[in-house]
Amino acid sequence: MQTGYNKVSARSEEEAAAACRKQRYVRKEGNCEVVFRHVPAEWLLLVTDIFTTLVEIRWRVMFLLFALSYILSWLFFGILFWVIALAHGDTADPKTAPCVYEVRSFTAAFLFSLETQTTIGYGARGMSENCTAAILVVTVQDVVSCLIDTFVIGVAVSKMASARKRAQTVGFSSCAVVNFRDGHLCLSWRVGDFRRHHLVEGTARAQIVHSAVHATGKVDMTYKDLGLQQPDVVLVTPATICHRIAASSPLYGMSPARLRRSHLEVVVSFTYTDDSTGTLHQTRTSYTPHDILWGHVFQEMIRATKRRYTVDYHLFHQTAKVLMPELSAQVFRLKKRSPRPGSSPDSRRPGNLLHPPLVTVRSAEEERPAETIPHPDVLTPSDVLTPPDVLIPPVDLTPSHMLTLPVPLMSPDMLTSPVALMPPDATRREM
Repeated sequence: MQTGYNKVSARSEEEAAAACRKQRYVRKEGNCEVVFRHVPAEWLLLVTDIFTTLVEIRWRVMFLLFALSYILSWLFFGILFWVIALAHGDTADPKTAPCVYEVRSFTAAFLFSLETQTTIGYGARGMSENCTAAILVVTVQDVVSCLIDTFVIGVAVSKMASARKRAQTVGFSSCAVVNFRDGHLCLSWRVGDFRRHHLVEGTARAQIVHSAVHATGKVDMTYKDLGLQQPDVVLVTPATICHRIAASSPLYGMSPARLRRSHLEVVVSFTYTDDSTGTLHQTRTSYTPHDILWGHVFQEMIRATKRRYTVDYHLFHQTAKVLMPELSAQVFRLKKRSPRPGSSPDSRRPGNLLHPPLVTVRSAEEERPAETIPHPDVLTPSDVLTPPDVLIPPVDLTPSHMLTLPVPLMSPDMLTSPVALMPPDATRREM
């Protein structure tokens, strides 16, 4: 038995990994390998939807932006208080009634701005009734402080409750397998929830993404849907998603050798609703030809005990090798339908069987002239030893003496010669 992630190519692991990175359209963790360039008004789009932009950026960038927002706001309003103190003459004459108590320098103005916005209130610095401008600046600073706090808390909560974080707890198997299920060739992969809080419902979907690069550098991307046997899944335990490779499947003519040479990629996704938050999430990954194992099956990871079912996630990615012909589904179906050697295909079809023939048998009545039989006392020894004559009556073709008998169902190969049957009472007659 062969377990784990098995190779399907004779090349080295480095070459296979390089080929996978080159051909991959969606990374294993679900992110797309697509870079956008020369987007019109890109910065304007980011600023217009600033909330979504902050939710999508990394944590370290978000923390830096939030720290700068607070520091810059303290600095801005500190400069305003310093300008007001200079205009009122608080720095020149300490004996005059100031606009803000204990604000005689820029450092004191910055500290007063910080204490006002964070509502620290040490008690030494405070507003006076001498300057209307200072009162207006303090009011505006309080409103701005509430807006910044609301924005920061909302972005942080949204980022922590992001669907991407929940999507990391729902994963796919590292490889897909091709094997027989119910007599049909199928492509299968696993999906499972690694948390104890189960999902409400989920829907699986799969597409084949095929890229063709022309000599001129043009790239054609084609997308084809894969029909799934059971797309709706209640993900209480890990489930195996199956695609039957039928005549309508894009993989119908794919053999293992042709699959390894192809540039297709199977992109799978699972959209579900979390029962804890009721939020809609989506998890996705992709399988390149090097990730698809031909002639493998997933190992069983669910065990039933007396009280509960046990799931062993150590076997989630494990596969086992099975005996299977390396033929495409199309070739396998043609070979399965081809007749056996020495037998005619037409003779095996019920529609081509001949109807039972009709065999005519005569119920004969002898028409012989009367003969004179000598008395036994007059017979000579030579007459006694003479064997009796056997007469086969002639065929009577009158309709009144016709008898129709059925014959069992026979194929054309069985009908090699006509059959003639005689009634038992007319086969032999002794003289």
